[in-house]
Amino acid sequence: MAFCQNCGSPVDGRFCQKCGAAVGGGAPNPAPGPTPGSAPGAYPPAANVGISDNVAGALCYLVGFITGILFLVLAPYNQNRNVRFHAFQSIFLNVAWFVCWIVLTIVGIALHVIPVLGTMLMILLNFALGIGSLIVWIYMMIKTYNGERIVLPVIGSLAEQQAGN
Repeated sequence: MAFCQNCGSPVDGRFCQKCGAAVGGGAPNPAPGPTPGSAPGAYPPAANVGISDNVAGALCYLVGFITGILFLVLAPYNQNRNVRFHAFQSIFLNVAWFVCWIVLTIVGIALHVIPVLGTMLMILLNFALGIGSLIVWIYMMIKTYNGERIVLPVIGSLAEQQAGN
């Protein structure tokens, strides 16, 4: 079996399915070995672009749904199931935070009927949502960067379905 000279993927036809490079008719290339100096648990680097899959996965969470959508559009990351999973999970997580914020705003409007207690409760709820969001955001970026795959309870299963896992 031939292997692509650009990314090392097995090739059956005239073009690599992973990176799209044309494959010559010469002798088959040897199978790619482990990358020297790579950390255990880290994903192999994506097709010679300089960003490994674990870094790309962590970057999916960086700016919320914007980087999630960006990595779903950019090749070769849109073909990598792991990066696609983290991109979808980032998008769904940010949509869930947005929905929670809208619900909290509606609850806050209703709580303003109670003069002092309603305002104090609203401040506390906003603070809890903000700190919780920050903690989950940092946690997901660190764990993804370290090569761990964290599947969030409801959002993670939806992301796995969308990513094709």
